[in-house]
Amino acid sequence: MKVTIRKGKTGDYSVYVPKKDLETAIVETERADLWGGTVLLANGWRLALPSMPADTPLPVTVDARRLGD
Repeated sequence: MKVTIRKGKTGDYSVYVPKKDLETAIVETERADLWGGTVLLANGWRLALPSMPADTPLPVTVDARRLGD
């Protein structure tokens, strides 16, 4: 699914899912650089993010995969 990842002014990350009109915070990351691992969202969803360079400018829209249910 397409998601947009943003970084807030305080350094926290959020995800926007257009098809669900959902914006929620990323509360846990598997990797320090965010890319190529999984993230846990505040609503309980776990997403697998693609591998990208650590210095990728945000906001960015990527194809993420929702894991588990």
